[in-house]
Amino acid sequence: MGSLLKGVSSVRWNELRDTRRTSAGGIPPLLSRIAYGGEETARLAVEELGDAICALGFVVAEATAPTVPFLVELVGAPRVPCRAELLELLASIFRAEQWHSAAAASGSRNTSFQEQPGWEVAARAAVLAGRPIVEGLATSVRPEEAEAARILLRAMDEVEPFPEL
Repeated sequence: MGSLLKGVSSVRWNELRDTRRTSAGGIPPLLSRIAYGGEETARLAVEELGDAICALGFVVAEATAPTVPFLVELVGAPRVPCRAELLELLASIFRAEQWHSAAAASGSRNTSFQEQPGWEVAARAAVLAGRPIVEGLATSVRPEEAEAARILLRAMDEVEPFPEL
């Protein structure tokens, strides 16, 4: 996949599920389109990827956390188009807590939400690991990137840790 996204092939995407509960095997081509496509191609790929890993802007999936390091890598690559949109997607992933809310509402007797809160914890941790790159973009000469980075940094500082379930 070129100098970007070298580690993509080491992830067993076909064994992971996206928000549609289908194989996450379609994620690597989307990442590649973001990295190497033109601006319009990249924007469409970001939208499609958002649907696959953070549906409705607040529901993450099993494949979300493994995807985040590649999103952070793309955000840090100067020639990648639509970095602001990628930062916005990372912010949505970071703030996602739908599964924790559903598990808390269903009570401790309901075991149907055993894995999903863990997906949120892992995804949030993966976003936090990219903080140094996000901090670098907070002073970008591109106002849309700088603003998106500052919004994500504020979320990192303000969002409460997940409660124990």
